[in-house]
Formats: sequence, structure tokens, C-alpha cells
Amino acid sequence: MRTRLYHHAIFAEHLTGPGHPERPERMAAVAGALEAEAFQNLEREEAAEGDVEAVYRCHPESYVRKIALAVPEEGLTRLDADTLMSPKSFAAAMHAVGAACAAVDAVASGDVSNAFVAARPPGHHAERETAMGFCLFATAAIAARHAQAVHGLGRVAIVDWDVHHGNGTQDIFWSDPSVFYASTHQMPLFPGTGAKDETGAGNIVNAPLLEGDGTDAFREAFRSRILPALDAFRPDLVIVSAGFDAHWRDPLAGIQLTEADFDWATAEMMAVADRHCDGRLVSLLEGGYDLTGLAGSVAVHVKRLMTG
Repeated sequence: MRTRLYHHAIFAEHLTGPGHPERPERMAAVAGALEAEAFQNLEREEAAEGDVEAVYRCHPESYVRKIALAVPEEGLTRLDADTLMSPKSFAAAMHAVGAACAAVDAVASGDVSNAFVAARPPGHHAERETAMGFCLFATAAIAARHAQAVHGLGRVAIVDWDVHHGNGTQDIFWSDPSVFYASTHQMPLFPGTGAKDETGAGNIVNAPLLEGDGTDAFREAFRSRILPALDAFRPDLVIVSAGFDAHWRDPLAGIQLTEADFDWATAEMMAVADRHCDGRLVSLLEGGYDLTGLAGSVAVHVKRLMTG
């Protein structure tokens, strides 16, 4: 397997202030985990800044302009109670878009087998015209539209195992059966969406978990709801919104997953990609706020991508 990591130093320059869980140290934790000997054959590429036209496929120009104008000259500006911007935040978000689109390019062309994008800010809470939940642009959604528009991959599946429901991804594709969205997440919990009866145009599968749920409930949600729906959809590309805040150590929720669960879920997504789309899979970092849990989870996730 050829796996490529997309990264950039600017992701650590998106500042969120003291005590904020979505902090620059997350990038250091990920980088440190991937410095181990097991990752010596991991391909690495510095992300270029994304094309704003790619963003316009998911967000209106007026929204993008509003976010650009909100960038402070110094210090922090607050978009809502949780979502902040610093002078480099817009550039970081655009490099996250660039990384995601480059990962799609590499996988779609067959240059690599799969890719992992270690970027921040995360993206799955950003709705068409609303920044929220630490997110500015809906990176996974933008990557899916890029795959369709540039590579002609008609059916794209996005699978989200972040502990928080990806309301932004769901919002963008609510009425579009060409993109499948599935999510496991704790409920009730921020952002309050993700009930089983939220099905969009029949393309959305939500599998909410209860606080305290762990391995058994998580894997059963995949086996009974998500995997059969994925096989029925038959995607041309699989995108994973890889949040690791369902780890038992994470401070923002109460799901009790371990590194072994993320390894298992990665293998299942790779199997789906092998069955339907020649293994094409792109993984994008979303949440994960305990640095030890994040590092360990990313390590098993990327190792599985590399080894199959």
C-alpha cells in the first residue's frame, strides 16, 4: 500500500486561545506519533493552499468573503462561543482545503492507494453559510465535490466517526443522493443533530450512540446500519471524517472507544473501498482533543492505511 500524509506548518498557526480544546498542540501530537519507525515509508507532502473555486462548490461566495473579512490583524475574533479566528486562520483553512483536494487528486489518479490529511481547523460542523463547532469550511464536503467535478467520480461516500455529528456535511448534501453520508456519534450532544430519522434524500444514515457506549455498540452500528448501506450505495470514492474524540480519554464526550476500535473501523472502510472503488480512500482529521488519545488513534489509523 502507498499511503500519503498531507501536512503543513500553518495548521499549527491557527490560534484559538488559552484552554481551547481545538489547539495547535494537536498537530504536534499527530506529527510526533507519525515519527515512529513504523512510519518510515509513509509518503509525506506539504499541502498547497486550496483554490477558492473548490470552496464555492459547497459555500456561497458571500459566506467565504464574510469569513475572510473576519480575520483579525492581531489577537482573536470570535465567530460564536466555540469558533475563533486568528490572523492565520483563513490561510490554515484554505490549506486544509488544498490538502483535501490534493489527496483526492492523488487517490483518484492512482498515484497513491490512500491518503491521510492531518489538518486543522476541522470541517464537518461548517454548514453552507454558518461557521460553528471549531469549523470554518466543510472540508470533507469540498473534497467530495472536487472528486465529482474534477475526476468524474459520481458517487462519493463520506463516513464520519467523530463523536460529534457532522451537521455541516449533512446540511450540504441533504438533498443530493449522489453523496452518501453516514455518521456514528454520541447523542444527545453538540450540535444536537443526527437522529436516526434524519435521512435526507435517502442518502443519509445516522447511527447515534449513547454516552457510555463502547466497542460493542460502535461496531454493531457499523455492521447493522452503515456497512450494508455503503455496499448498497457502491461508492466511487470513500472519504472518512476521522475524528478521534470518541476515544475513552477524550474530555468533550463520553464514548468509550480504544485504538483497536479505530483500527477496526479503518479496516472496514478499506474493505468497502476495495469492494467498490479500487481501494480509493481519503481520510481527513476532524476532532480528537486528548493529545495522548489522539496520537495513539492516529498511529493505528495510519498504520492500517499503510498495511491494509
